[in-house]
Amino acid sequence: MTKRQPRTSGHLFAEPEAPQSNTEGVYTANIDGAARGNPGPASYGVVLRRPDGKPLESLGKYIGRHTNNVAEYYALIAALDYAATKGIKRLRVQSDSQLIVNQMKGLYKVKHPDLRPLHERAKKQAATLEAFTIQYIPREQNREADAAANAALDNTSGVKPAFGAESPKAVNSARTESRESLSAPRKIRARFRDGVLVPAEPLGYGENEELELTIMRRG
Repeated sequence: MTKRQPRTSGHLFAEPEAPQSNTEGVYTANIDGAARGNPGPASYGVVLRRPDGKPLESLGKYIGRHTNNVAEYYALIAALDYAATKGIKRLRVQSDSQLIVNQMKGLYKVKHPDLRPLHERAKKQAATLEAFTIQYIPREQNREADAAANAALDNTSGVKPAFGAESPKAVNSARTESRESLSAPRKIRARFRDGVLVPAEPLGYGENEELELTIMRRG
């Protein structure tokens, strides 16, 4: 008699293809990264839902100057960090980045050196869960995560929940982090137009804030 080989799924770890009840305890995280320029000012957004589909948390953070793919990985890692912190053992991640999804599934190689350490970290984090799966969804089905990422990029203030009131502790912590990063010396690019220096990217400083500049002509 010929033995039938067990079927294998496309998931990284064993998990029902489509959970039918809340008792399975599978949380969902929609993730997205945003970068204005490639590279350019970047951020990530994560929207988490409970097993019954009810909103749990929305996260967004400005991460500095990165590519969009790096921002997507930051979003994935943020979702996995949240799961670890809150004791979530079963997680489904939904992303509109085919590159990230297929790299995590092992279908695409990770060639870019900036992505390799992020990919390795995400895989190690995912391996600590009882069940983990990641799937591609169209951009129009990922609007909440996209909105969280873009809100963080607009505000450069760290966290802006899409559901309910903002957490004062989280917002204050993010603002402190933002102020500290803006206080450190930075190297920026600018163009001289009509007697005015015009930065090549948003700087994040307030109106009429006094700055000290060191100017050097390029090339």
